[in-house]
Amino acid sequence: MKYKDYYKILGVERSAGEDEIKKAYRKLARKYHPDVSKEANAKEKFQDVSEAYETLRDKEKRAAYDSLGSGFRQGQDFRPPPDWFDRFGGGGRAEDLHGVDLGELFESMGLFGRAGRRSRRSFAGEDYEIPVRLTLEEAASGAERTVQLESGSSFTARIPRGATDGQRLRLRGKGGAGVNGGPAGDLYLTIALEPHSLYRPSGHDLDIEVPLAPWEAALGAEVQIPTLEGRVTMKVPAGSKAGQKLRLAGKGLPKPGGGAGDLYALLSIAVPATLTEAETKLYEQLRESSRFDPRARFK
Repeated sequence: MKYKDYYKILGVERSAGEDEIKKAYRKLARKYHPDVSKEANAKEKFQDVSEAYETLRDKEKRAAYDSLGSGFRQGQDFRPPPDWFDRFGGGGRAEDLHGVDLGELFESMGLFGRAGRRSRRSFAGEDYEIPVRLTLEEAASGAERTVQLESGSSFTARIPRGATDGQRLRLRGKGGAGVNGGPAGDLYLTIALEPHSLYRPSGHDLDIEVPLAPWEAALGAEVQIPTLEGRVTMKVPAGSKAGQKLRLAGKGLPKPGGGAGDLYALLSIAVPATLTEAETKLYEQLRESSRFDPRARFK
């Protein structure tokens, strides 16, 4: 049996952690994948890289591999230690290893599949995740983005209208290529909405701060409110307070299945920074004639 140095194949130390092993595999998989690689013997190298990764990514498989020892050269003839089969199970023994390579040894022991199998195992490609930033207007109307994959290929992804902040959109089969006939992984687009000057999104609902003049809050008013579909008139009831929320149904972000979220107007009271002489006199008259005590509960 010929020894395969899985750590050397991936270009990592034997002490490498899971993240380092995964990073090395993804880099080499991009380099040698037969669909994109122009390297000599790309298919064979890709299979070796995949076999090494499948072994070292799994704690039990890695422990079994490490127990073979580290004093062998790549391609050197070797036999597992006498007690190796007893420790890790399986259907083989040292006398049955004629013509078996290292990957097949693991398969025959049930570590890569059913005992006795001699074919290489197929497995799904890796899932990828890519952040996609959208303006609120793009989220409302839908958008397109050119997505660059780690393999070097790219394609145009359609973001449906109504995407929300933090949402993960799944594109089946757009992730890493499968190995030995396995299915491709999926690509996840994670939506991140850009900050907006007026609105704060919460799922499909939107919040907007609406300042009122003191007399509008006291007497009631009809005010113009900007929405994603244009301006609408909102009725403010008399005696409205700062911090109060008024709901505009269906004026939020559209929902994929139809309908839309709501727009919530958060009321605040805006006081003029400077007053004309006439305004000053009116406020003084109000102060003298009003019985309203905003701090009555302090008494």
